[in-house]
Amino acid sequence: MRRWTQIGAFVVALAAASVASADTIDVDGAKRSYTAQLPAKRPAPLVVVLHGKTQRGADMVTRTAWPQVAKREGFAVVFPDGLNHAWADARTKAGPALRGPPEGTDDIAFLAKLVEKLVANGTADPKRVYVTGISNGGAMAMTLVCARADLFAAGASVIMNLTDEAAVTCHPSRPLPMLLINGTADPLVPYEGGRGSSYYAADGFWSTDETLAFWRKLNGCETDDAEVTEMPDGAPADQSTATRISSRCPRGHDVVLYRINHGGHRMPGFAPDARFPKVATSLLGPQNRDIDGAETIWSFFSQFP
Repeated sequence: MRRWTQIGAFVVALAAASVASADTIDVDGAKRSYTAQLPAKRPAPLVVVLHGKTQRGADMVTRTAWPQVAKREGFAVVFPDGLNHAWADARTKAGPALRGPPEGTDDIAFLAKLVEKLVANGTADPKRVYVTGISNGGAMAMTLVCARADLFAAGASVIMNLTDEAAVTCHPSRPLPMLLINGTADPLVPYEGGRGSSYYAADGFWSTDETLAFWRKLNGCETDDAEVTEMPDGAPADQSTATRISSRCPRGHDVVLYRINHGGHRMPGFAPDARFPKVATSLLGPQNRDIDGAETIWSFFSQFP
């Protein structure tokens, strides 16, 4: 039954994706592209979803449940495209053989202008704009929270930790609720910090515990865990489980971590996150299917208008 439920969810996601449309925006004379799925009722909440390195926004449309969740819940979702399939986040060191965007790329300006456009044309409710990303996109999401907290109501980062470079430049104008989702068996962004085991891994990552502590400090939270909840292991075959770790924070400054035990460099989800799942598992580790990344992140975002 669960298998058919997952397949059904994936089909619905693809159907929802069919109503998304591609567009461009001019940023300092350069045409930047994005795909948007907009609800009939506007202004609506807006979620900005940032892809990982080597990907495009279209990959987030077809490989995550964001279109399905947005259609069901009536919010707008936008999938921007990074140049050279990458984002110019606060880090300057990439892993070997992984080219970043062209020198001088200002993705903070691009994404801020995109949000401002969707607010100005009545699509987005300015009090309910959220940003999330996976991997390089997760780093870019944290960079945006640090640099343009005025634009967002909450942020979420998947399979990414901070680095010294990212942390030293992080000075949000106000605290924002933050959600982290990281796997303990990630070969690219190691849960314990340092350099991952993959050839493509960069060095210098903080551990997830240090990254969690950083956001707790910024948001005025206590340093210890408020509550640790083991999520139901609804998919034993995925080789992983999920643990929710909350924080004691002032109201509206929540910081939450979903630790994916034995999870890899993957977006948790009820449907496959890669065209060739077996190849992805061998290179990136297991994909957890006890929680869905989009469902989990939206559940968190929806608390914070």
